Amino acid sequence: MNIVVKARHMDVTDAMRQHMESKLGKLPRLYEGIQSIEAILDIEADQSVVEIIVAARRKHTFVATHRHADMYACADQCMDKIARQIRRHKDRLSSRRIEPASHIQAEPPS
Repeated sequence: MNIVVKARHMDVTDAMRQHMESKLGKLPRLYEGIQSIEAILDIEADQSVVEIIVAARRKHTFVATHRHADMYACADQCMDKIARQIRRHKDRLSSRRIEPASHIQAEPPS
C-alpha cells in the first residue's frame, strides 16, 4: 500500500507527516482492499484544509475534506470522515452477500 502526504501553499513538517502517516496507516485494518492513500494539506484564508483520497479495489475511491483552524484537529476530523465512508462501504458489501444454499434447511413434508 502506498501512502503519500503532500502540501499546497505550505511545507509539511516532519511531525505533521509522521502524524498523518500513523493515522493513515490504520486504514487498511478497516478494509483490506485499499491500494493507495493520498493526503493533501493546504492553508486557505487562515484555515487549514485536509483532503484524503483513498483508492480501493474495483475502482472505488473515497474522498474526505475538512476545514479547521488547527491542522491536527482538521486531520483527525478528516480521518473520521474517511473511516466512516470505508465502514459504510464494507457494510454494504457484506450485506449483499447471499447466504449459501447449504445453510438453508428444507421443510419436512407434511
